[in-house]
Amino acid sequence: MPNFPDDLRYSQDHVWVRVNAGTATIGITDYAQRELGEIVLVELASVGELVAANEPFGTVEAIKAVSEMYMPFAGTIVEINEPLNDDPTVVNSDPYGEGWMAKVKPSTPKDVDALMSSKAYAAQTEASDD
Repeated sequence: MPNFPDDLRYSQDHVWVRVNAGTATIGITDYAQRELGEIVLVELASVGELVAANEPFGTVEAIKAVSEMYMPFAGTIVEINEPLNDDPTVVNSDPYGEGWMAKVKPSTPKDVDALMSSKAYAAQTEASDD
């Protein structure tokens, strides 16, 4: 059973968001990494890049497939998780911790509030599994 921490917000595209002091840390959900399988490569947008809502901010390559990751709100990349270049499998073992992907300064902070709660996201994943 996938894990969906209550202190996060979620997008329909399986991205989680944690806001701290106005900066949003984002990554892919436990559900997404389980669906993809073992992750072998993570490619992310560059620091300083402004990414529009619903536009790709990177790709995840797994043994099964390559998948784009979509920004759940417009924002500027302020940091990327460089250690994923050497060990992308951390996304599989710790998607909500060391497997984070980018830190973003949202263009409109209230857009984060519009994302799903853990309960709503869990319901969405259950419906897609049926």
